[in-house]
Amino acid sequence: MNRVSFVSRTSTFGIVAAACCFVLSGCLYDFPITAQATRKVNARLLGNWTSKDGKNKLKVVKLDDSNYIVSCDGDLYRAYHSDVADTPFVSVQNLESDKPQYAYWTWKLSDDGMLSLRNVNDKVVPDDTKDSASVQKLLKENLQNPALFGDEIQLTKDK
Repeated sequence: MNRVSFVSRTSTFGIVAAACCFVLSGCLYDFPITAQATRKVNARLLGNWTSKDGKNKLKVVKLDDSNYIVSCDGDLYRAYHSDVADTPFVSVQNLESDKPQYAYWTWKLSDDGMLSLRNVNDKVVPDDTKDSASVQKLLKENLQNPALFGDEIQLTKDK
């Protein structure tokens, strides 16, 4: 598989899993990583997904060309690609909150189709960071820092 195909496939699967894991996020932010999506919706992402441990189930539908709506355990989220420095990130917005709240995630898809997700650590990107530009700067500066990400979560698409 070529790199472009791998990155595209990886990034679309990450949207789904990130939305499901929103509730597990240690840190919520008042703004997304990027103001708008950096990629379009991929049809391969749409459908039902289950976490590796079977505890989380979610459904992903297309909202428009750049946004997904995700239902996870009865909660609704909007998710979209927020790539930074050629690294696939996702901004996931809780739609049921009175004020906008976002979680930040990155992901990797293995050759066997297992999706590995990691949330951004609030010790590296503090929740009091002032704006999206500051978040992007911190992400770029810390891409090689192993402390940038939290524990890994794995999911697969239902057949």
